[in-house]
Amino acid sequence: MKIGFIGLGNMGAPMAANLAMAGHEVTGFDTADVSVEGVAKAASAKEAASGAEVVLTMLPNGAILRKVAEELIPAMPTGATLIDCSTVDVDSARAVGEMAEGAGIMFVDAPVSGGVGGAAGGTLTFMAGGSEAAFAKAQPLFEIMGQKAVHCGAAGAGQAAKICNNMILGVTMIATCEAFALADKLGLDRQKMFDVVSTSSGYSWSMNAYCPAPGVGPQSPADNGYKPGFAADLMLKDLRLSQQAAESADADTPMGALAQTLYEMFVEQEDGAGRDFSAMLPRFETRGRG
Repeated sequence: MKIGFIGLGNMGAPMAANLAMAGHEVTGFDTADVSVEGVAKAASAKEAASGAEVVLTMLPNGAILRKVAEELIPAMPTGATLIDCSTVDVDSARAVGEMAEGAGIMFVDAPVSGGVGGAAGGTLTFMAGGSEAAFAKAQPLFEIMGQKAVHCGAAGAGQAAKICNNMILGVTMIATCEAFALADKLGLDRQKMFDVVSTSSGYSWSMNAYCPAPGVGPQSPADNGYKPGFAADLMLKDLRLSQQAAESADADTPMGALAQTLYEMFVEQEDGAGRDFSAMLPRFETRGRG
C-alpha cells in the first residue's frame, strides 16, 4: 500500500517505521528534518499525500491538524483514507472529518494509548471514530502498529473515548496519591495500604498497575525517579481537552475540572514539568492541610 505519514516525532517515527517494515511504501514528512529507516522523505505534507491510498497524521494539536488537513486533502485521490492518530479536541476531529468527506476522502480519528514504547513495539491501542468502511480500510494498518483497535462510533468518537478515559485516569491518580500521602501521616505502612486497596473497592489501574509509591506494586515510573512513562505535561493537555469538550457539550465535570487545575499548578508553577504524572505523590507528601 502507498502510505503518506505526516508528523515523524517520538510517536510518529516508530509507527511509520513499523508500516515500512511490514512492506508498505511509506513517504513521510515532518517540519523537523528527520530520517526514519525505510521511510522516504517528502518536501511537504502535500507531496507525502500525493497519490497515497492512505495518509496518517500524528500532530501536536487540533489547530495544526486543521491547517495540515487543508493542505493534504486536496492532494489525496478520491476514495483514499485519512487516519489521524493525534490526540486533539473533538471539534477539530469532526471538522476535519467533514472536510475529508466533502472531498470524497474517508476519515478515521484514531488517537492512541501506549506511549513511545507502544509505538516502537507495535503494541498501541487505537480508539477509532469514522464510518464502518473507513475503519475496515484502517484496521490492517492498526494491526501492524498496535495490538488492539476499537471502533467507537462516528468521526470524533475516538477522541471522545480517549479524553473520557484520560479524565478518569487523571482524577484517579490524584486520589491515589492523596491516599498514600494521608496513609503516611496516619502511620499506615504503604505496602499494607497497597495490599488492602489493590484487592478492595479502591482498586484502580493507577493503584494496581501504575502505583505512584516507589517499591510498592509492579515496576512503574515511581521506581525510576518518576521519569515519564506518561508525562504530567501530557496529562494536563488531555485534561484541558476534556474540559474543552465538556464546555462544548454542556457537561458537568467538576472532578475533571479540579484535576486540570491541580495538574496546571503542578506542571506550570511547581516541579511537575518533564516528570511522570504519578509524581503527584511526592507533591502531596510535602504539603499540609493549608
